[in-house]
Amino acid sequence: MTGRATFRHLFAAATFIALGVYWTQAGYFGHEILAEIAVFAILAMSLDLIAGYAGLVSLGHAALFGTGAYLFAFFSVVLGWPVGLSMVAATAATGMIALVVGSVVTRVHGIFFIMITLAIGEMGHEFFFKNRTLGGDDGFAGIERLDLTWIGLDLNTPATFSMTLIVVALVIYLALNRLIASPFGAVLHGLHDNTTRMRALGLPVRRYQTSAFALSGTIAAFAGTLTAQHTMFISPKLLHWTLSGEVLVMVILGGLGTLAGPVVGAATLVFLRHELSDMTQYWGFWLGLFLVLIVMGGRNGIIGWAEWAWRKLPGGNRGAPADENTQGEEKGAADAAR
Repeated sequence: MTGRATFRHLFAAATFIALGVYWTQAGYFGHEILAEIAVFAILAMSLDLIAGYAGLVSLGHAALFGTGAYLFAFFSVVLGWPVGLSMVAATAATGMIALVVGSVVTRVHGIFFIMITLAIGEMGHEFFFKNRTLGGDDGFAGIERLDLTWIGLDLNTPATFSMTLIVVALVIYLALNRLIASPFGAVLHGLHDNTTRMRALGLPVRRYQTSAFALSGTIAAFAGTLTAQHTMFISPKLLHWTLSGEVLVMVILGGLGTLAGPVVGAATLVFLRHELSDMTQYWGFWLGLFLVLIVMGGRNGIIGWAEWAWRKLPGGNRGAPADENTQGEEKGAADAAR
C-alpha cells in the first residue's frame, strides 16, 4: 500500500471516528444529521466510482438514487413485501435499469455524456412527478424501516438507526477500496487517464464503463432505500438534477477519485448547511463562497489540501503523494468541474 493510500485511509478513519464521537454526544436532531451524512456518503462514493475513477461525470445520478427509493416504497407499501426483501428487490431492479442506461450513455463522452445523463434523470423525475399511484408531486408516505429487533437493534430509535447507517457506510467504503485495488479498479484508472490507449490495448472499454455505471447505480439505489427508511417519506425531489449536482459538489469538495473524499465532502457539506442556516439567512452565500475557495485552490478538495499540509510537516514527505499524481487528480477534478 502506498503512502498516499495509507494517508487517505487514515483520513477516512478519522472522519468515521469523528462521526462516532459526535454520535455519543448527539441528541435527536444530531442523529438525524448523522443519518443524512451516512446516506449522502454512500451516494457520493457511488458517484465517485464513475466520476473519479472511470472519468464519467454524471448529472443524472440522483435519478438512480430516487428510483431505488421509489421501487422500495412500491414493493414494501403497495405490494406489501417484507422490508428486507423490498430493499434487495429495489436495489437489484435499479441496478438492472442502470445497466441498460449505462449501455446507452457510454456511447458518448465528455459534455455529451453529462447532457444525456441529465436528460435521462429528468425523464425519471417527470415520470414519478406525474405518477399518482406513487403520490405524484405530493410524495409518498407510510414507509417502514427494516426490523432488526431479532438481533437487538431497534431501527426506529434515532441513535440506533444513525449508527447502523454509519456502519453500513464504513462497510461500503472498505468494499469499494477493495474493488479499486483489484484489476477491475486498475482498468477504471486506465479509462480515466486515457480511454484511447486502453482501447488500443484491446480492452472492451464500453463493457467496463457500462459495468462501472451499473455498479455505481446499484449502490446509489441501495442508498435510496436507506433514505426512504430515514425520512419515511419520499418525493420526486430525490430524482431532480439539483440533487445530482449537490452530490457531485460533495465529491469534488472532498476530493475526486479518492473514495475518502466523498465521505469527508458529505460530512462537511451537511454539517455546514445545518450550522450556517442557524447563524444567518444568507447561509447559501457563505456555503457557496467556501466551496469556491476550496475548488479554486486546485488541490483536489479537502483531501488534496490535507495531503499538501502533510507534505509541509517535518518528515511528511515519507508518506506524501507524488506531485505528478496529485497534479493528475487535480486535472481530473478540474475536468469534472468544467
